[in-house]
Amino acid sequence: MADDIERVVISGDRITLSLLVWRRFRRPMPGYVEATLALNPGLAGLGFFIPIGTAVDLPIPQQTETNSEPKARISLW
Repeated sequence: MADDIERVVISGDRITLSLLVWRRFRRPMPGYVEATLALNPGLAGLGFFIPIGTAVDLPIPQQTETNSEPKARISLW
């Protein structure tokens, strides 16, 4: 297993991949579910809920440089 991959074994009932990602990172991760499916061939074929005992490899997100400048705010009104 590579250094940029984290392996998680499902231990609970009714866990979806998007729920697993949310519980792991506690923030939106655009494109992360798709990247995880690409890393785990056959995972989508297991069904909507990931079976207990299934090992899932999660790609570790790359750290991006933080910009000290605040982002511009958009006001709708």
